[in-house]
Amino acid sequence: MSRSLSTALLWANSLTTNGSGVSRKYRVRTFILSAPRSIWFHMVWRALQSRTVHLLCRSSFSITAGGFPSLLMPEDPKRPRREERLMAPKIGTHNGTFHCDEALACYLLRTLEPYRDAEIVRTRDPQLLSQCDVVVDVGGEYDPSRNRYDHHQRSFCETMNSLYPDKPWVTKLSSAGLVYAHFGAQILATLLGTDEEDPIIPILYDKMYENFVEEIDAIDNGISQFDGEQRYNITTTLSSRVGHLNPRWNEPDQDTEIGFKKAMELAGTEFVSRLDFYHRSWLPARALVEEAIRQRFQVW
Repeated sequence: MSRSLSTALLWANSLTTNGSGVSRKYRVRTFILSAPRSIWFHMVWRALQSRTVHLLCRSSFSITAGGFPSLLMPEDPKRPRREERLMAPKIGTHNGTFHCDEALACYLLRTLEPYRDAEIVRTRDPQLLSQCDVVVDVGGEYDPSRNRYDHHQRSFCETMNSLYPDKPWVTKLSSAGLVYAHFGAQILATLLGTDEEDPIIPILYDKMYENFVEEIDAIDNGISQFDGEQRYNITTTLSSRVGHLNPRWNEPDQDTEIGFKKAMELAGTEFVSRLDFYHRSWLPARALVEEAIRQRFQVW
């Protein structure tokens, strides 16, 4: 064996015992990347019989099946760091049996930039809820200034009309209706890629409430669709379908977490689909009718 090879192998073996301040990972990388090809096979054979292989495996290199070092894949850059996860906003709602209103409320909130990566905390623990940035459908409190949107307290009687007197709907709001009432214009603008001042937003806001959200509000609050005259429209049966995602009473596994995620996806997907229909089909048709009405007195 040549003197240079012997020296190189002795230096490699000393990596595990060298007490200098230079990082062992750095020394391993430097040696491996600078070593002549002629000593690679000798070095690998030596490494497999010494503690160097242990060091290599613990560094950012690994030994492949063929015996040659290869770079390990870096961590997924999209995976949030622990600090980022701890700092992520939290949306609180109740655990146990879920309903359509909080599933839709959570989905809609997460369409907004401040809550896009929010963690959904399902609990009834007041201490845990107090740590959430937004709380929906639990907590016994309606306070928009603190982002608390529950509707179960005896004192609650808010409707779209009571919050916005220019709106005609008097159905008691659920958590979905509360989130929509306070964030609806912003949600629609975000989903459509426009701004809240766009003239189509108020039109679609009313249309989506009357033909999508109000139904969820009414059913969650136990309001009959008819009392003489029709009170609201049912166009989706979404509340019933979300309810069927809960575990059956006799299933051994009563965990509702997976079902709630499916409920959020179902409610959100249908909301977005309905909005897309009104935006790309109903709204252009409405414009044609308006134009025809404007020109009804013109003689061609």
